[in-house]
Amino acid sequence: MVIDYIEIIGLIAAVLTTSAFLPQVYKTWKTRDVSSFSLPMFLIFFIGIIFWLIYGILVKSIAMILANTITVISSFLLLYFKIKYDKRQ
Repeated sequence: MVIDYIEIIGLIAAVLTTSAFLPQVYKTWKTRDVSSFSLPMFLIFFIGIIFWLIYGILVKSIAMILANTITVISSFLLLYFKIKYDKRQ
């Protein structure tokens, strides 16, 4: 697998977009406030990220694999927090 300038651009995008998601995971974990999260939206988002990860694996894109693996894990944590801490259930 050769890393060219296009993949480097993808890696930069992966780091930026994935790291932007992590503070929300941390804040939700600390505050346990999930009232503003839409469970249907997160489920659709989570499934979409799984498909992006599969796509990244199939096209052998390091950037897509890296970004989507981390985002699958973080969005899974947010889904877990939403289910565990939601007071409307």
